[in-house]
Amino acid sequence: MAIAKEDFDYIRSYVRTEAAIVLEPGKEYLVECRLGPVARSAGLASISDLVSSLRHKPQNGLHRQVVEAMTTNETSFFRDVTPFEAMRTKVIPDLLRRRATQRRLRIWCAAASTGQEPYSLAMLLLEHFPALAGWDVKIQATDIARDILEKARAGRYSQLEVNRGLPAPMLAKYFERTGTEWQIKESVRRLVQYSETNLVRPWVGVGSADIVFIRNVLIYFDVPTKREILGRIRTVLAPDGYLFLGSVETTLEIDPTYQRMPIGRATCYRPPGAEIS
Repeated sequence: MAIAKEDFDYIRSYVRTEAAIVLEPGKEYLVECRLGPVARSAGLASISDLVSSLRHKPQNGLHRQVVEAMTTNETSFFRDVTPFEAMRTKVIPDLLRRRATQRRLRIWCAAASTGQEPYSLAMLLLEHFPALAGWDVKIQATDIARDILEKARAGRYSQLEVNRGLPAPMLAKYFERTGTEWQIKESVRRLVQYSETNLVRPWVGVGSADIVFIRNVLIYFDVPTKREILGRIRTVLAPDGYLFLGSVETTLEIDPTYQRMPIGRATCYRPPGAEIS
């Protein structure tokens, strides 16, 4: 389904307004690839008909499907590895000491997609930090896409999905085989709470966090939107908290109030005034 210029321009404007997604000229193929199936499932003959429906009908399920189709949901277990190593060797031990009196730990995974990242964090806590038993621990996982969140809540993954980054011992310990799929165990699932959140709209259900994972997300936004999101993260991140971005993302020249902190091969960011060591 080839897309006309005026239809591409409409989609560009719409997804930028609704989700701050920036589609540069030359991304027509991406729109065709992702919105073709949406048009067909709605019984529409072309993307042009889809755009016409978006233009002339009030906000409905089709509008949501378009935004969700244009979001990127690439993820895997223990993706990029080094942030998880930093969590194991430095971040969690530090917070165990700092939160020993409150015995409370909060992690926010923004743009959590189908759940591999928050479940990876949950498994890391269970595997390496038995001292957290009896603590009030919650991983808040959010995403813009409802259907993606439903898959994440279900915690069921194909063989291909568990083969991507999940160590075999953890597969055996924290999953159960269900037909051709793998079901994550309740001991992991109960640490993670999912909710729908659009990062460029009011953050519903996002409370204070000791650690924020918002990885491989900011790359899809323009600089003003990145700056706004980083500023809002400061309002929920604990004064001694930790922020993890994707490996190609940075706060430098966007929000210089954050302090860069290398941990082994990983990099995280601390709020102003946080101890760097």
